[in-house]
Amino acid sequence: MKRGTLLIAFICTLSLLAVGCQASGQAGKQSISKGPVVVASKIDTEGALLGKMIVAMLQANGFEVADKTEFGPTNLVRKALLSGEIDIYPEYTGNGAFFFANSDPQVWKDAGRGYEMVKTLDFERNKVVWLKPAPANNTWAIAVRQDLAQAENMATLADFANYVKQGKTVKMAASEEFINSPAALPAFQKAYGFSLRKEQLLALSGGNTSQTEKAAADRTDGVNFAMAYGTDGSLAALKLLILQDTLGVQPVYEPAPIIRSVILERYPEIAGILEPVFTSLDLVTLQGLNAQIALEGRQASEVAREYLLAKGFLKN
Repeated sequence: MKRGTLLIAFICTLSLLAVGCQASGQAGKQSISKGPVVVASKIDTEGALLGKMIVAMLQANGFEVADKTEFGPTNLVRKALLSGEIDIYPEYTGNGAFFFANSDPQVWKDAGRGYEMVKTLDFERNKVVWLKPAPANNTWAIAVRQDLAQAENMATLADFANYVKQGKTVKMAASEEFINSPAALPAFQKAYGFSLRKEQLLALSGGNTSQTEKAAADRTDGVNFAMAYGTDGSLAALKLLILQDTLGVQPVYEPAPIIRSVILERYPEIAGILEPVFTSLDLVTLQGLNAQIALEGRQASEVAREYLLAKGFLKN
């Protein structure tokens, strides 16, 4: 009887273990059943950084992620999103002016109005949802050496215009596009009422702001001002200051995750996962993070994860 009792107990134990293992296996499957979500980004430094943040946050919240960060330039990554090849990537609000060419150009110069416009148009026409953007403007700008800015009490483009009109020394490094495009330097000159002569400009081929900014930092050929983008990582390291565009000449380019609506409808929690991360990324923060990649040679994934851990968005 004792042997029979023990045998029955043993069989029951095996049955319970089997049921438990099956339940555990099902639970495991449920924990990784979200996705896959295909995350991409543009090929530049900031695109890689933001894309890796999205990847890390989704993975930490139980999503299976296909990592296609550094996918390509704007036209390719945009096309991939609209075709369904990718599901989410970081884009800039000001690019709505190019995606929707017949819209009011003045709208894109206001951060709030531009965001609401692109959010509305992209959903209506493409079923693409714009999530909350970062409060950092990565737009075309003019940068000055910090020591010169301090000596001349210069913080805005209006201050720069007064500096030019007083006949003080100006030598600006910029790309041919920045110098000649109606949307760039000519727009600044018209709005703020100043004019730079040809000899006050050092035209560099291409649009690489690391070259223009380094020229200003090193005072190459007397350069003391440079074409820049608002969140460039080299600005702080090179001791350059962005002159504020108080008249709103340039469109506002705030980075935001954009996602296909079919994916967000399936996983609405994605909006809440990413919102606190992106709203924490102000101008100075992004400049510093970009610098770690562009100047220190660190991997975007490493910089992204370190920031997310430091801010408490990820747990060890």
